[in-house]
Amino acid sequence: MDGTAGAGDAARPGAGDDGRAEGRAQLAGADELDVSFDIVPETDQSFENAIEKARDGVRLTVDDAIELLTTGTDVDGIDTRRKEQVLQAADHRRQDVVGDEVTFVANLNNNVTTACNVGCLFCNFKDAAHTFETDYDSPAEAEVPGFTKTPAESREIVADAVDRGIYEVTSVSGLHPAFALDDEHRATLEGYVDEHGPEAAYRDLNYKRPETYETDPGTYVAQIEAMSVDGVHVHSMTPEEAAHARRGTDWSYAEIYRCLREAGLDTVPGTAAEILVDEVRDVICPGKIDTQGWLDAMEAAASVGMGLTATIMYGHVENEAHRAVHLKRVRDLQARVDGAITEFVPLSFIHQNTPLYEHGVVSGGASRAEDELMIAVSRLFLDNIEHIQSSWVKYGDEGGLSMLACGADDFMGTILSEEITKRAGGEYGEFRSVADYADLISSIGRIPVERSTDYEQRRVVDPNESPLGPRLGPKADGTPLIRE
Repeated sequence: MDGTAGAGDAARPGAGDDGRAEGRAQLAGADELDVSFDIVPETDQSFENAIEKARDGVRLTVDDAIELLTTGTDVDGIDTRRKEQVLQAADHRRQDVVGDEVTFVANLNNNVTTACNVGCLFCNFKDAAHTFETDYDSPAEAEVPGFTKTPAESREIVADAVDRGIYEVTSVSGLHPAFALDDEHRATLEGYVDEHGPEAAYRDLNYKRPETYETDPGTYVAQIEAMSVDGVHVHSMTPEEAAHARRGTDWSYAEIYRCLREAGLDTVPGTAAEILVDEVRDVICPGKIDTQGWLDAMEAAASVGMGLTATIMYGHVENEAHRAVHLKRVRDLQARVDGAITEFVPLSFIHQNTPLYEHGVVSGGASRAEDELMIAVSRLFLDNIEHIQSSWVKYGDEGGLSMLACGADDFMGTILSEEITKRAGGEYGEFRSVADYADLISSIGRIPVERSTDYEQRRVVDPNESPLGPRLGPKADGTPLIRE
């Protein structure tokens, strides 16, 4: 790959100081923050027509989805009777598509760094990148709880988890200014520093030299190589991270993902999607890539042979029309990538410790009824995506199980470590054992099934088996992930 010393098309508006300044300006004027939108939940469709189409398996339109998500735009609030009709239709569709199996994967979350300065208002996973700098003068009373792991540390963590029996390592990290794709990218970024100075490199490319920080995260390639231990499946590099990995160059997303695949990357998580409508993104994450950038990155990853997942993060400033448009864009993407998206993951906004909540932009997250309808309409609308995930991290055990009666059929993974939701105020823990899964799934009369990331490998779990542990990972032998 031939890099250029200029900002290039990857140095999107909002990177570096511009994005942080915009985020700060929004927070400073939170009381006056304009969250009025052009896209609103108004349709010429009726709920009755929409639910009839859903029951009959007719492909739904955006207007249909709006009617189902609102339980009818002709009523105020959610109509309980109509909601149950939507949930029932979705549960029947789930039964027709995937039957009674509820899948899960034995995995580890190994997020490399919390250092980030993009300024997303829904996030409390990140820590301001400057607080990780060697010469940062921390106030005596301040505590910087974040972390950055070296590639060697990542390898040690993942190797231990592989020995315990995991199948997959998932890694989603903050956009650390010292991160580069590889040594060639590092040289390009360093050349920009040499030519224009460190302040310009930070402003234009969100880049600072590794020696600026207490811990050097290395390169994305080094981290992926480090995590690619003993055949474990590596699920990493969101579209936003891919954009960070090409800043300052004219490299395409396909080149980025091809390089990462050669380093050991197996599949790409479709997070950073949030809401795929730019008028919403301009409010909650003005420093991130726009909707088209996310779609372009996902298509590029699929074009070099990567499997994908897709998400929605809902329950903040968006409305039901935005959610419906998001679903349409994911469904259209799945058609373009020839079915590369294996699962869709609705993520309910956890509000407690986020800037949106702390500055009064939102008063809370989605209601349980909204969660149920989001799962259900995802199942009914996304007729070309087979699996819908219920997140026990977001919903808790009871809520997560209830979503399995609303159209979902996957129950996430064992995780072993979960930082993102926990740091935002999530209260539901960060680990589930195979025994937990067997008990929880069996308790609602469904069949627990351990799966691979791509769903191609499956193992029905016998709840009466003892001990209960994973068996699909490269070193899994049925031993519980956490030993006494």
